[in-house]
Amino acid sequence: MNPTDQKKLTQTPLLKIWVPWMGRNLNRRRGSSVPQFCNSPTMIVMVGLPARGKTYISKKLTRYLNWIGVPTKMFNVGQYRREAVKIYKNFEFFKPDNEEAMRIRKACASAALKDVAVYFAKEQGQVAVFDATNTTRERRTLILNFAKERGYKVFFVESICDDPEIIAENIKQVKFGSPDYIDRDFDEAMEDFIQRIRCYSTCYTPIDEEKDRKLSYIKIFDVGTRYLVNQVQDHIQSRIVYYLMNIHVTPRSIYLSRHGESELNLLGRIGGDTGLSPRGQKYANALAAFIKAQNIRDLKVWTSHMKRTIQTAEALGVQYEQWKALNEIDAGVCEEFTYEEIQQNFPEEFALRDQDKYRYRYPKGESYEDLVHRLEPVIMELERQENVLVVCHQAVMRCLLAYFLDKPADELPYLRCPLHTVLKLTPIAYGCKVESFFLNIEAVNTHREKPGNVNINRNPEEALQTVPDHI
Repeated sequence: MNPTDQKKLTQTPLLKIWVPWMGRNLNRRRGSSVPQFCNSPTMIVMVGLPARGKTYISKKLTRYLNWIGVPTKMFNVGQYRREAVKIYKNFEFFKPDNEEAMRIRKACASAALKDVAVYFAKEQGQVAVFDATNTTRERRTLILNFAKERGYKVFFVESICDDPEIIAENIKQVKFGSPDYIDRDFDEAMEDFIQRIRCYSTCYTPIDEEKDRKLSYIKIFDVGTRYLVNQVQDHIQSRIVYYLMNIHVTPRSIYLSRHGESELNLLGRIGGDTGLSPRGQKYANALAAFIKAQNIRDLKVWTSHMKRTIQTAEALGVQYEQWKALNEIDAGVCEEFTYEEIQQNFPEEFALRDQDKYRYRYPKGESYEDLVHRLEPVIMELERQENVLVVCHQAVMRCLLAYFLDKPADELPYLRCPLHTVLKLTPIAYGCKVESFFLNIEAVNTHREKPGNVNINRNPEEALQTVPDHI
């Protein structure tokens, strides 16, 4: 081989990553959008009595890991039980001495574990969240042996709560949306569920600090009042611990708004750092009136470092915090271009972006995937805070919205985030309630749908088919 050939680098057209000449495997690995956090899959195993927030934690953790690019799936053993036993009668099914029910429950746990193995082997999953009570040492040993045989890592998340008010609130919020209690009287359902908890309590053995000192786990006491962390094995477990120590259940709302219409928005130009148009300034004033009318307790306001978000926040007349992480996606060599100019100057780049908008990286710029990783500290801080108004940009707002609404990567870049509209997000039991408020100030449309033809050889008319109108 010619020695000069060894020094050649090739650049992947989609991700703009430089890779050495050697081997396709390296190219494929480095071009992968899945972070290589660990070399073996991880099982996150929930532990705790009913009504301790295990499913809430499981769903939230699954959503977070998928958002940062770690393929994760939740396996709720209760759902397997509901499919096996179509009609739930009462708490007696959960009595430790109910042999027939115990046989069914063990079979459901085994079925869920088999599905975990399939997920890791055939669906390229990296993390499985095993959502069940797992209150006995016997059940946890069975899971550990299952994982050890297959080379999986195990991390336990135990939720311990003795506060009767929190437990009562958990029962009200979650269990009355449960299929087990459809069309059941409120008091009767409450009493049955309390009896169900007692059935589990009789054989509950918490993770023991001394006997289980070799296990990897986090204990969460009273929904985050105190934590105990033991034997964190790797980067992914470290991130899980950090995330779990930041979330809380205090009622609050997050308000997302783009800046007011900018001068470049009017011209159909992307990026840049111009100020507001006259209509954009009107929106800033309307936003101030809207926020004042909401009468929000201890509201915090965040903006990017860009002029248009700062001008929008200035109208509020309150203190605000500037985050560089909230800056709009960097369009690199395409900054301040119209879509028509990108098609004219970089037709291949324009087509590549349409083929995979989430992973496509602008030359000398960013991809949506890059933006998600840049926004992770913002999400962590949003989870820690209570009421926050985030004044940001279209691509940034799409990434934040995708996190809260659990949207997949291929949908994220096409989420609608129109100008002069406030989205109010209120976390509820297992999801997020969204309210949209258009503040009656007209603005240009900046949303471009994916065109039908994404081929590099398409003609300009096809490429520009979905470009919104502008001056």
